[in-house]
Order: sequence, then structure tokens, then C-alpha cells
Amino acid sequence: MKNILTLALLLYSFVTTAQQAELTALLKKENVTGIQLIYSKKGETTQYSLGLRQAGTTQAIDANTIFQAASLGKVVLAYTALRLHDQGRLDLDKSLLSYYPYPRLQNEPRAQKITARMVLGHTTGLPNWAGYPLAESWKTSALHLQFAPDSCWSYSGEGYVFLQKTLEHLTGKSLEQLAQQEVFGPLKMQNSSFIWQSRFDQNAAFGHDKAGQPTDIKRFEEPNGGFSLLTTAPDYHRFLQAIARGKGLRPATAKLLTNPANDANRCTTPLTPTDARIAWACGVGLAATSHGPAQWHWGDNGDFRGFFMTFPDTKETLLFLTNSANGLRLTDDVLRLFVGPGQYQAMQWLSEEK
Repeated sequence: MKNILTLALLLYSFVTTAQQAELTALLKKENVTGIQLIYSKKGETTQYSLGLRQAGTTQAIDANTIFQAASLGKVVLAYTALRLHDQGRLDLDKSLLSYYPYPRLQNEPRAQKITARMVLGHTTGLPNWAGYPLAESWKTSALHLQFAPDSCWSYSGEGYVFLQKTLEHLTGKSLEQLAQQEVFGPLKMQNSSFIWQSRFDQNAAFGHDKAGQPTDIKRFEEPNGGFSLLTTAPDYHRFLQAIARGKGLRPATAKLLTNPANDANRCTTPLTPTDARIAWACGVGLAATSHGPAQWHWGDNGDFRGFFMTFPDTKETLLFLTNSANGLRLTDDVLRLFVGPGQYQAMQWLSEEK
């Protein structure tokens, strides 16, 4: 028995060493400065922190380095909304404007039809961003629909901000306060926040452009559910495991994260069906892969990019965060390296979306 255990440990060590070597080679090949990656299957977890917080320095990334998670924050906002739905505070099919008369939509009569369910499934008809969302002028700029609500799929950060402002109005709390109350606190995500914390200065990653040159560290002063989540891979992995178990949600509500809300038919003229293997749930993408059904999402703040894919049937999760504009180039190779060869659909579909 002792010999079998020793052999198993040696085999595990060999596999993880080989994975790390190949992952390191992928970072170099794609000019990605640094990565946090977690792969788990049936409770067994492999974790890597590789590369640098800032190119040209010796500041190594570790498991506690803070990354911008970009649009992966939308999934946290979605989960928060579903928690409030379970508490009877949010009807997913009630007009959001009946809860809160969002000033930016006051001259858009069709917006009366927009509901939380449409926001979560990206069928509001709103643009991704109507302007640069870090500009002061963006906060009061008029917002107009590009498509009729619930007519087609069009990815929208503006929709998620609309939902965020509604939840803040309903509860009297900021998104940061709500997330701490409903997500970060209960799930012990101690290194996560939608706004900058002074303690992050100790170990935060710089962004990097496509040439591998450092950009900056954005210290978000206001929470934005579309892009301002700051976190680590261990924290976010904990969140993904909670979603996989339906933790903190009623069973019927948890299914909203695994069952299609719409077919993700993109808004085009004329309307053309998208890949039949892709759909959208209330907050995450769904993919029919060669490895089984999957949930997925990406994050892209330009100089920070990340991705996750979970496989409910095999209880597998793959998550990575990078501080590089080239980060999503890793996706197909990383899926092959950890999950195995196959067709995963998501990145092909995402490249068509972009």
C-alpha cells in the first residue's frame, strides 16, 4: 500500500511539473506577463501562479496577487440579483424602470419593457457601452436602445449597470456593500472587492498591452458590475464552486444558472441564428462541448483578460486570470492541457462576437 501511495505521489508530481512547464511555455509564446490558474475536478485542485506582476521587475505573482476580473464581475452581480430574487425583493420579470426611474433612460420609451431577466441574458437591446464608462460625463449621458427589448442577444455592460443601479435603489446599499453582504462575506472571498482597497497596493498586478508593456493599476473608486471586480483566482474559484453547488440559492433559482434563458441569437439585420451549441443562462454562457455541457464566461478590460469554464457532469472547473491583453489567446491551449483535447466552442463563438 505504501509503495502504491508513493507511486501515485510521484506520478502526480510528474504530471503537475509537466503542466507547469507547458503553461510557462504558453505564457512566453503568447507574450502573457502573468497568470493565476486553478483547475479542479471532483474536489481535487491544481493551482498555478506564474509570471510577473509588472514586466521588467522581479515582482512575482502569487496566489494573493490582485487582478482585475473585468466582466467576470457580471456573474457576481447576477448571483447577487438572484439572491435578492430569492428574498422576494426583485421580480425577474418586472420592468426595472418600475423599481427605479434610471435617469439615463428617461427619453427611451421602449426601455419600459426591460426586465432583470433580460439584463442577465443580454437581451435588453442596450449597447455594450454608450461611452467610456470611466469618464465623468458617461454617468449622466443619455442611453438609447439599439434593438427592441427581448428580440435578440446583444452583450451589454450598460444593461448590467442598469440592474446594478436598480438593486442599489431597492436596498439603499452600494453594489460593493451588497456584494460583501451576499457574496464575498458568506463565501469568505477576503481578497475581492468592486472598489479599490488600500491593502491591494501591497500585491496588485499591473496591466500589460499586447506588446507586453506595463499599463497601470486602475484604482476603481466606484463599483461597476460590468468591469470593476478586483479579485484573485482562489477567491473566484470559491465563488464558482458555490454556483456549481447552488449554494445560497433556492434549487429552482440555481437552475437559472444552468438552464438556457435564450438561444443567444445575435442582433443582426436580418436576424441570423448563432451557433446552436451556444445559449445564455441568467448570468453565464452555456456551451454544448465535446466534454459535456458547460458554463462559461470571459473577462476583458483590455490589459487584463480572464476566462472560466465549468463542467457540471464531471465536476470540473477551469479558471484563469491574466494581467495581459493577450490573455485570452491561451484559452484553447489551456483547455486542452487541463481538460483534454476536444471542441469547446466558446472561444470560436467569442471571436465571432468580437
